[in-house]
Amino acid sequence: MNITLRDLLDAGVHFGHQRKRWNPRSKDFVFDHRHGISVIDLEKTFNCLQKATAFLEETVAAGGDVLLVGTKKQAQEIIREAGQATNMPFAANRWLGGTLTNFNTIKTSLAKYKKYLKMEADESLGKLPKKEGAAIRREMVRMQRNFEGIIDLAKLPSAILVIDSNHEEIAVAEANRLKIPLVGIVDTNSDPALIDYPVPGNDDAVKSIRILMDTLVESIQAGLAQRETRSAQKAVTASARKRIQAAQVEDSSVDSEEGVTFDGSELTGQDVLTPEQEEAKKAAQKEAEEKNSKKIPVPDSVAAKEEVNDEAKEESKETKEDKAES
Repeated sequence: MNITLRDLLDAGVHFGHQRKRWNPRSKDFVFDHRHGISVIDLEKTFNCLQKATAFLEETVAAGGDVLLVGTKKQAQEIIREAGQATNMPFAANRWLGGTLTNFNTIKTSLAKYKKYLKMEADESLGKLPKKEGAAIRREMVRMQRNFEGIIDLAKLPSAILVIDSNHEEIAVAEANRLKIPLVGIVDTNSDPALIDYPVPGNDDAVKSIRILMDTLVESIQAGLAQRETRSAQKAVTASARKRIQAAQVEDSSVDSEEGVTFDGSELTGQDVLTPEQEEAKKAAQKEAEEKNSKKIPVPDSVAAKEEVNDEAKEESKETKEDKAES
């Protein structure tokens, strides 16, 4: 977080409601009662704000959406800005009862509203009878007030962020009924036990609401950045896995092709030769056979054998005489 206790103090986050209006369950967050006003402990506010921002960041990073709710006059514009900055659904005009607990009916009404918007865009609404077109336009005005910010809500949100849990008691009750985690700015007149991640603070002053909401919105934006990083990493991992599988398939196909000749029999691992290479190979084999076939001539007749023996005897005799003379 980029804020300090001094920032919270300057924004008036510590100012609670009158003591006669305080909720006894909020006493853990109350520092003192002075001049009939409950003073909120800003250290506890800071600690609770850290827990809330960590939860929102992790929820959004995991792919969840956060529904922003703030229908009181001081919070409406802040909620709109937060919804547009984070591209999250929001309810600023009013909380439509059953938005969560009767979500299927809400989805049907949203589909009807989208149909009317499409008719208005392609100018087919102007081709209807005047009375019917006027009725549809009146209904669209009402739908715009009820569905602003949630027109693209396709499923139940993963978490809900409310400003003034006491004022948004219907939204809080629906979220608790469906066990949807709640993050809320709670004043001393609210029950923090109904909120999973309460942030004690002044929920009536615009300056106080803005500084708290800016911090919470920053955590949502950080979660969105982490979501993009994780999705990019998953895409890279999936691409690498596909390349590895393709390489394995290619290697297996090459291994299976080895050992297959053109006549359908198994290969012995030898390469296929061209006709010129075949002729050169045959010529080399023929030349080798001719060299191996050349041998020392052997006399066939008995006379030739005797001449050879005589010559051998004379050579041995001359050799002995030479040795005797020496």
